[in-house]
Amino acid sequence: MYKHILDLLRKILGVILIIIGVISGFIPIIQGWLFIVAGLLLLGVKKETMKKWANKSKKWLKKLKF
Repeated sequence: MYKHILDLLRKILGVILIIIGVISGFIPIIQGWLFIVAGLLLLGVKKETMKKWANKSKKWLKKLKF
């Protein structure tokens, strides 16, 4: 039961982040792509391709020293 609630909350948060990202894409102050990427990562956390992409992104950011 607890796992189902967490899964539902993760999906809701992922969709909200994608919506915020699309809306903020039209506002020059906020970087919309960050929200879109975060939402996609939340929605695709169980998908292998998203895990691989997230790992590559982490390695790339470490090279840039963020």
